[in-house]
Amino acid sequence: MSKEIKTIEWKNGSLRIIDQTKLPQKIEYRTLKNYKSVIAAIKDMKIRGAPAIGVAGAFALVLASRSIKGSNIRDFFFRLESAKDEVLGSRPTAVNLAWGIQRLMAVANSNRNLPADSIRGVILNEATKMLEEDLEANKRIGKNGASLVRPGSSILTYCNAGSLATVGYGTALGVIRFAHAAKKVKMVYAPETRPKLQGARLTSFELKQEGIPFKLITDNMTGTLMRQGKIDLVIVGADRIAANGDVANKIGTYVLAVLAKEHGLPFYVAAPISTIDPNINSGEEIPIETRSDEEVTGVAGSRIAPAGIDVYNPAFDVTPRQYVTAIITEEGVVRPPYRENIKAVLRKHKHVR
Repeated sequence: MSKEIKTIEWKNGSLRIIDQTKLPQKIEYRTLKNYKSVIAAIKDMKIRGAPAIGVAGAFALVLASRSIKGSNIRDFFFRLESAKDEVLGSRPTAVNLAWGIQRLMAVANSNRNLPADSIRGVILNEATKMLEEDLEANKRIGKNGASLVRPGSSILTYCNAGSLATVGYGTALGVIRFAHAAKKVKMVYAPETRPKLQGARLTSFELKQEGIPFKLITDNMTGTLMRQGKIDLVIVGADRIAANGDVANKIGTYVLAVLAKEHGLPFYVAAPISTIDPNINSGEEIPIETRSDEEVTGVAGSRIAPAGIDVYNPAFDVTPRQYVTAIITEEGVVRPPYRENIKAVLRKHKHVR
């Protein structure tokens, strides 16, 4: 993605984001000056993608800390905890949001002996560090994943797991970006990803910006492309990975995984360590967000379905671990048995940090 475009940026005491609901028609930045505006931006998907909302959640708490007046530490933490709960409730499936908030609160609590102004500075430094770490982690994911791509490969991705879903560079698209630079990519196929069309609007936008060869397809073309031998591997992102290797990602991912296995194709999940939730035993325990009927009954503000009908609109689904060939992280490629190897990569990451 163009170096001039930053998904998230701390600037002049505010959080500056790209409004992703305006893409691809125009690149529009929004300046979020308080934590409630960050919550609204996350809920409305002006900012989206698990890694991105994890960092945005951390900066939401930075903004919340700046709105707390007075120097009473007890009151400061009471109000910061209240803001934390509000931010946590903005989107339930992506564990990165809880990870970012908990990491920031841990730093704040470990500095309770400092004045409130000093704590504000400490947590701003931590949030900034998280932003920088996300970008570096994505580049390492890209490098690790590109080693799995053979020259001349045609890759199917899904939804948007690129720069726009992270601070920069991307996870699944980070792998594709790195592989493309190594001249390994023949073609990328990007399904439109109903109902919010993140593939059509966002992934196509990023691939076009980078000059990576791609074709936009409808979601129901994927099986036929696999049967025709036009797909060599599938790479997707993730919103939460359970301790046993089950993966929650955009609704429709499970279908792709089943199709990939049926056609003998590798199905890779690219995600940072922060997306792994060791406290969730399996995918059955992952909370799945259900979104509004209007996302399904309309497109770009125009109704496409009769009024007054019932709609079911889960935003994510769970792909059982047996359909996942490997999980690509910044600490390396994790393969089955997932429970053991996820524990090992978490230990390695803790040691490295």
